[in-house]
Amino acid sequence: MIGILVLFTSFLSFLFMAIPYIRKYFAGGVCTSTVQLPGKVVVVTGANTGIGKETAKELARRGARVYIACRDVLKGESAASEIRAATKNQQVFVRKLDLSDTKSIRAFAEGFLAEEKKLHILINNAGVMMCNYSKTADGFETQFGVNHLGHFLLTHLLLERLKESAPSRVVNLSSVVHHFGSIYFRDLQGEKYYNRAFAYCHSKLANVLFTRELAYRLKGTGVTAYAVHPGIVQSELVRHSVLLCLLWRLMTPFVKSTQQGAQTSLHCALAEGIESQSGRYFSDCRKAKVLPKARNNKTAKRLWDVSCELLGI
Repeated sequence: MIGILVLFTSFLSFLFMAIPYIRKYFAGGVCTSTVQLPGKVVVVTGANTGIGKETAKELARRGARVYIACRDVLKGESAASEIRAATKNQQVFVRKLDLSDTKSIRAFAEGFLAEEKKLHILINNAGVMMCNYSKTADGFETQFGVNHLGHFLLTHLLLERLKESAPSRVVNLSSVVHHFGSIYFRDLQGEKYYNRAFAYCHSKLANVLFTRELAYRLKGTGVTAYAVHPGIVQSELVRHSVLLCLLWRLMTPFVKSTQQGAQTSLHCALAEGIESQSGRYFSDCRKAKVLPKARNNKTAKRLWDVSCELLGI
């Protein structure tokens, strides 16, 4: 018994000492771009916490004028204050944006366009994950409505400003779980059948297809678009699932920090020479393969058309 206890204690000690090396192994790619952003204007959705906050902080550190667009303005102001202090960049602003309400999205866009004459980087970072079935203010299923339709509308409303500011970029946060998603046009919003895990996967596939079609429509404009898998990250995104919250705690040595999770977003926002990869999907700061359903041009176009119809565009 004593021998087993000693062995178990030794294993725990080894695991504790190995954690930094384990985390380094699972950290993934690092954005190596040295591009500076003085005079550039950036919008990051959901930047009051997690990956978005780290992304906004790095862009502010490089001299950009950064807009934190989020639903919780108080948390946003707290994050902005922290970023200003850390980066010595006072041009970090908070504006209210609720992606579950098209009125809020339109109000944000109207205010931003009146305030800023340029927009160089739009990072569609915000999202919800594995919610119980619910609907947005406009009657859309929440995960599809926030993760896809909300950012679709926001991008549409800011697109002319992005074109006027070219070269400019759009970065859409997706996930590796898009591999498990499908676009069922006959039941796009889960009204006939709803599974919260698969609904999340479907919305992340929609992000990849949206990026593909957006890039196609933007050819020749100087605006490029990229879909991103940030990795498995220790963030608040799992808050709707008790099981995932527990699992994330147990897997802490094997998941990325929010700073590590921000690296691929930063790579796609900053790296020089990736313009020819517009419309592609990136993971660990490099182009990654997707299944045929995620590069189906016919599905991407139809999803675009249906999204426009739903949003009244």
